[in-house]
Amino acid sequence: MNINFKDDSGNVSVSDDVFDVAFNEPLVHQVVISYLASGRMGTKAQKTRSEVSGGGRKPWKQKGSGRARAGTIRSPLWRGGGVAFAAKPRAFTKKVNRKMYRSALCGIFSELLRQKRLHVVEDFKITSLKTKDFISNMDMLGLKNSFLIITDSLNEHLFLASRNIPGIGVIDVEGLTPVSLLQYEEIIADKMAIEKINGWLS
Repeated sequence: MNINFKDDSGNVSVSDDVFDVAFNEPLVHQVVISYLASGRMGTKAQKTRSEVSGGGRKPWKQKGSGRARAGTIRSPLWRGGGVAFAAKPRAFTKKVNRKMYRSALCGIFSELLRQKRLHVVEDFKITSLKTKDFISNMDMLGLKNSFLIITDSLNEHLFLASRNIPGIGVIDVEGLTPVSLLQYEEIIADKMAIEKINGWLS
């Protein structure tokens, strides 16, 4: 199939296996939950008796003192000692295999294209670092709401010119995630990025 450019100046040929597949909502939900869970970090942690500093010397001899036997001052029974069943950081990771991840991305791209929320341009010709120049270029393309720009490789001018505008994101193909595709109203990509995505997901 072909995807027409935003300005109708041409088109790019893509595979139906990537940009014309059914949208599997349960699968997309599972992949998104897995991605968000992988970004979580467990912070609850306590020290066991072996991790508490000190306690290398026996506090008193084994017999003859009249006191209970003690091998270390870092026992869980002692003040300042370790914790018997110490809490450790937990992993929130949820496993999703490559085939599921690829299918979810293909479904998202296909649905964006069906809803006419995915647009393609030949190239982002941004040479200025000024935000007002970036806004004028986007207005020429008819983009005024929340949108994500996908480029073949990270364009420093494009990133710097757009970074202080709320609701606008810039990302390269290497950093593409299911969450980034779903959190914006519209997606606009250059021709090279679409070709790279098509080859990556085919």
